[in-house]
Amino acid sequence: MTYQQYTFIMRALLQRVSQASVKVNGRIVGQIERGFVILLGVTHNDTQAEADWLAAKIAGLRLFEDADGKMNASLAHVDGALLIVSQFTLYGDARKGRRPSFSYAARPEQAEPLVDYFIEQLHKRGFQVETGVFGAHMDVTIHNDGPVTLMLEREAD
Repeated sequence: MTYQQYTFIMRALLQRVSQASVKVNGRIVGQIERGFVILLGVTHNDTQAEADWLAAKIAGLRLFEDADGKMNASLAHVDGALLIVSQFTLYGDARKGRRPSFSYAARPEQAEPLVDYFIEQLHKRGFQVETGVFGAHMDVTIHNDGPVTLMLEREAD
């Protein structure tokens, strides 16, 4: 499938962390210890179905070490937390020129409700969820553990 034919859907860049925080205007607005930082991108055709799928996938991922040192434990098994930061630049297209196009990123009025819905789905699963501030300039501190980093997106139907 070529890039032009690809149907874009919600994507998340997930990083396993030992700690992370996000500041807005010098003030910490979200902070976690062990868990995942999720940089979340929303595109034009995303719906709550994509947010549901992504929340379920993240809730079940086994990316922490078990007693044998194998990546076999989920976020719930280690009593981990989530720091979710909306990031439209995940849909940056830098194939042409030197300035990326962000035309694949959803407009704020579409993206913000889906980001909020995604956060709500993870809260409902019993996780501690911290967030940045949608649309704000944020300073994010990430202590990547491993490092373990995954790009999560599902193929369009």
